[in-house]
Amino acid sequence: MTSMKDTYFHAKLISFEKIRLICFSSLPFDPHRYEFRCEGKKILVSLERLNSVSGISIADFALSSPLKLGHEYTVLIPGFGTIPVDVDDASTFPEFDSLYSCPEEVLGASYSPERTLFSLWAPLASACFLKARFKNEERWRIYPMKRGEKGVYRLSLEGDQDGLIYLYCIRNSGLESEVTDLYAKASLPNGEASVVLDFARLSIPLHRECVKPRLQSQAVIYEGSVRDLTIDPHTDIANKGKFLGLIEKGRRTEAGNPAGFDYLLSLGFTHLQLLPFYDFKTVDERNPSRSYNWGYDPAQYFVPEGSYCSDVEDPSSRIKELKRMVAGFHEEGIGIVMDVVYNHVYGFEDSPFQKTVPNYYFRRRGNGSMANTSGCGDDFASERPMARSLILSCCKHWIEEYGVDGFRFDLMGILDADTLLQIQKMAKGINPSFLLYGEGWNMGGEVACPLGRMENYASLPEYGFFNDFFRETAKFYFSGRESLLQKAQYCFASSSVPFHERARFLSAGQSLNYVECHDNSTYFDFLSEVRPDFTEEEKLDACLAASAFVLLSFGVPFLHSGQEIGASKWGEGNTYNKGDSYNKFPYRLLDERKEMAEKVASFLSFRKEHPEFSLSDPKDIEKALDLREEGPCLVAQVKSEGGKTITVFFNPCQSDYNIGEEWGEYRLCSKLGLKKASRKGIVPGLSATVYIR
Repeated sequence: MTSMKDTYFHAKLISFEKIRLICFSSLPFDPHRYEFRCEGKKILVSLERLNSVSGISIADFALSSPLKLGHEYTVLIPGFGTIPVDVDDASTFPEFDSLYSCPEEVLGASYSPERTLFSLWAPLASACFLKARFKNEERWRIYPMKRGEKGVYRLSLEGDQDGLIYLYCIRNSGLESEVTDLYAKASLPNGEASVVLDFARLSIPLHRECVKPRLQSQAVIYEGSVRDLTIDPHTDIANKGKFLGLIEKGRRTEAGNPAGFDYLLSLGFTHLQLLPFYDFKTVDERNPSRSYNWGYDPAQYFVPEGSYCSDVEDPSSRIKELKRMVAGFHEEGIGIVMDVVYNHVYGFEDSPFQKTVPNYYFRRRGNGSMANTSGCGDDFASERPMARSLILSCCKHWIEEYGVDGFRFDLMGILDADTLLQIQKMAKGINPSFLLYGEGWNMGGEVACPLGRMENYASLPEYGFFNDFFRETAKFYFSGRESLLQKAQYCFASSSVPFHERARFLSAGQSLNYVECHDNSTYFDFLSEVRPDFTEEEKLDACLAASAFVLLSFGVPFLHSGQEIGASKWGEGNTYNKGDSYNKFPYRLLDERKEMAEKVASFLSFRKEHPEFSLSDPKDIEKALDLREEGPCLVAQVKSEGGKTITVFFNPCQSDYNIGEEWGEYRLCSKLGLKKASRKGIVPGLSATVYIR
């Protein structure tokens, strides 16, 4: 756009065959005076339509042949000068993907000791440059990149470029932007620039072989955060808030109980799901103590978060230390699940995605405004070929380079199902036991293709879904709402067996069973709200009973860190930026409630010792399970492989219940202070009690 006092011009490509010129002026508008140019040379156009009213004129000009991207297009306006033609909407044209997408192309910086090849997909750009700073140099050098087919710009730098710092300079519609590489694997602090690294020298044994192959229904998942699990001052963990802090052995609380790594191992879960540890935006990596965020604000998808490493000025530090953390858990047989956020990015307007290929990577509503299904203002267009290709490349990088063992997809219901299926094929091809699950909420959407919603479970059989029906039923049932007993029975049977309700899933492995996670209120806080009459001990008993229900129900048990000790966030739910005081794992509380953690660990161990609780096929579950009612108690009888019958009683009431003595040998009970059956045939109030016969 150009202006002269009260006169303004703007030229915009509205299809590959048409340019629209808009003029705001009190002067007469003569469309035949304007000259359209490509790289300074005149191109033929014909006036197709002209509308003028009250000083506003809109003229559409037809091109003699379809416009080819990659050139500088301008309009010469006599007496005013030259203005660029805005081609930013070309990425939204129906034929764009067939003309310019190249999902098989290897993009980013491809390193070898002899040379590094830079490949940048920027089909709308008329020019691209590599801005590079070599090792031990302060000044930047600028190199023009050569445009190839499909709008891929390339440049090869000879020699060993390990440690090279770089940015791309991209000219779109006459405007130049400096951006980081969307495919960068390493970075300066706070995403200031991308870095080339020789990953071969950063390779370490990841001990993948130590993680036992298993079905998804055999997994037990524990959710936490690198920072939250290590930051509490009431431990002697040295690397607080860091990758390395999570694998420090021999650390203790103030009372001498295991902390950090040793404590996590004592719980016995099979997989640790960590909140995002790719590079996120709103924590200053040089001063992480000054801010807090869970990390659901993606910045660089291929790069680990710098605030979690010990030396953020060294681009290799975050990479090496994350690998050491993964390897440390692998050695103990624990898999690492990565929380990934491919449904939105932080601030699309200034993101490298928008600056690299304007208007391509984000969905729009029918009226042209940004789709906001995620609530973050910029739904990622996973269904578009190059967006899908980036997601697949990213997932593959985390699996192959860092050895992660699963993905938890944030707001999975926004992602298209085809992309999820391609991730599944790739991930399972590398690791058949790879875990795949996410939030399958139906949040609407701006696309017509099938999405990763829970209602589409039949077309996503290898994916698990957070089961909110289980969550709400269990929360209220163990708060004393006896009327939910039949719904609780259905939940216990994995929601894949049609018991009182229609089957919600194809198999138990699709049901993520939980009562709390990071972005809900803790169950203790929920009970404080809905049962103000409960004593603290009753709330803790209900927390333990609900956790036992999660651990013994058919499906995939999911525990939130702190759930096992009845942790509180003081009534807050979404504490994504509330700071360490709300989010840290409270090790001082662990010292006070060690018995609770031990009881949760005992139920978890019991599940692992009895594989029948991990059955996946609904037909097998129906054969093995008998569900009954004894007063207010849910009674689940499970036939074990050895011919024995395991009977579990869940009592959601405050009072004890007499069940008689014919149920077999007492094994364990969630009730606080109860080491063994206090009275034969009595199920304590607010408890889960197990017998074997």
